[in-house]
Amino acid sequence: MARRTFFSFHHKPDVTRAWVVRNSWVTKVAQGERTDAGFFDSSVFEASKRESDEALKRFLREGLNNTTVTCVLIGAETCLRRWVRYEIFRSFMRGNGLLGVRIHTIGSLHSPATSSGENPFDCLAFTIENNVVRFKEIKTTGWQPASDVGTMPLRDVAYDLGGRTNHTLSTLFPIYDWAADKGYDNLGAWIEAAAAKAGR
Repeated sequence: MARRTFFSFHHKPDVTRAWVVRNSWVTKVAQGERTDAGFFDSSVFEASKRESDEALKRFLREGLNNTTVTCVLIGAETCLRRWVRYEIFRSFMRGNGLLGVRIHTIGSLHSPATSSGENPFDCLAFTIENNVVRFKEIKTTGWQPASDVGTMPLRDVAYDLGGRTNHTLSTLFPIYDWAADKGYDNLGAWIEAAAAKAGR
């Protein structure tokens, strides 16, 4: 069965780096065995954003349809991006495998290497009370309820939470460094490990 992976990233500064990662993944096996999602035409993304927040949420949810893994590509400012956070939470809610890959060291003529950003999984968390999972995110004022997503029943969580009831997502999902961890050679294995962890 083809593995369909959603790549979540901060589009404007990191799209060139993201394409490097995407191309290394989809072109290394037989055609059709791996497909990608999350690489939107920027004009469609901006049009949805101008229409309304709900229109953009719907657009992003549709992008996640039929995916089994979400790979968060981490640049200098990724953690701060509202819609990356939304994609991560929605991926959790739909039971996608999740992982992060630091891509700040990937450079090109128009996008030189930049600084390492915060781990987005450190900025997002869950709490469990009365068998209901609630989400929260860190903002300038500290931890706040995540305003863009609702709650979910604990029974629908795809991951082994290990008894955790109040933790950041970084306690569940790994991050790698594209350069230091040899992403070109290992991305496929990382994605498969994330899928297996979610039972996908």
